[in-house]
Amino acid sequence: MSEPAVSCFSNQSDPFSAAAELRHQLCFDDLSFVLFFCSTEYDLEQLAEAMNLAFPDIALAGCTTAGEITSEGYAQGAISAIGFSRGHFTVETCLIEAMDNFTLTQAQSVVESFINKGRKKQLAPIKGNSFVLTLLDGLSVQEEQVLATLSSALGNIPHFGGSAGDDVHLAHTHVFAHGAFHTGAAVVLLFNTDCEFEVFTTHHLESLSEKLVVTAAERDNRRVFELNAEPAAQEYANLIGVPVEKLTPEVFALNPLAVKIGEVFYVRSIQKVNSDLSLTFYCAVENGIVLTRMQRGDMLKNLTTQLERIEEKVGSPQLIIGCDCFLRRLEIEHLGISAQASKLLRQHKVVGFNTYGEHLEGMHINQTFTGVVIGRPCDD
Repeated sequence: MSEPAVSCFSNQSDPFSAAAELRHQLCFDDLSFVLFFCSTEYDLEQLAEAMNLAFPDIALAGCTTAGEITSEGYAQGAISAIGFSRGHFTVETCLIEAMDNFTLTQAQSVVESFINKGRKKQLAPIKGNSFVLTLLDGLSVQEEQVLATLSSALGNIPHFGGSAGDDVHLAHTHVFAHGAFHTGAAVVLLFNTDCEFEVFTTHHLESLSEKLVVTAAERDNRRVFELNAEPAAQEYANLIGVPVEKLTPEVFALNPLAVKIGEVFYVRSIQKVNSDLSLTFYCAVENGIVLTRMQRGDMLKNLTTQLERIEEKVGSPQLIIGCDCFLRRLEIEHLGISAQASKLLRQHKVVGFNTYGEHLEGMHINQTFTGVVIGRPCDD
């Protein structure tokens, strides 16, 4: 086994055939962990059984998606996977089964357990040579609480991740750990490695002058009833010049809103219009926040610039794990540049999934490309 990590995928529709194909592609002696991202078009109970049969002695973790990123670029209805070698990665897994009751004490216990287990088999000192990947139920409405709590306990360990999707059905999203799929849950993974790496986030959006003030909202449900003291959907539709009945996920993707924190704008993506003309968001919203209208720049140029900057530091990547908001993919499809986007992802060895939200250093964000660039082992 010459490579620290190997990516593969299957678009076989039968779960057992798909899992067998992944196993065939990841057939090497020091395989120690498999991370996978799968469409909800699969029967998930059968897929869990199939993956456990295909990898009986290998730790597995993953989640469902709103689209997959494979070694060939964007895919739909597939499974994308990464196999990690024992010689260059150790991975500790924690399943949080009750996101709504996740406390700081529990978070501290998780991190302490990670560090204690990791030190026993670490490839390099935990500090400076580890990162955390979070995979959360994308419809739980608990991401902010879990991520902020976990961040408080992680200290200086960099962390990123994505919220699971369900092919934009907005019904049920799942994470996978301990041999089964779970809802209302989170998977936290600590990677220790002797490879160079850098966690990052980027987006291609720039602020405009138009503002919307949230004047009536239910924070716990991420539901906004009024913007500028008017029905939320109507006021948003007026802002972008589209009739309310024409508001769709694609329109939301092309006309984003963001909140400014410090000097940085963070997108607050709209999930749907409700019958009472309220808007449900993918991220936290509350009374009094000011939402700024954003305009789109060149997405592929922005991503290329960011990846090339990081690759100058860590070297040619062996792999990039990417959490790419599904609204970015809708924009790419709308612009008719899917082939160019897939080519870019292939060139930079990106593997991952389209999310219902991205995670970075304790924050839940939208409409970004967030991930980790993994370079060569430090002694190469």
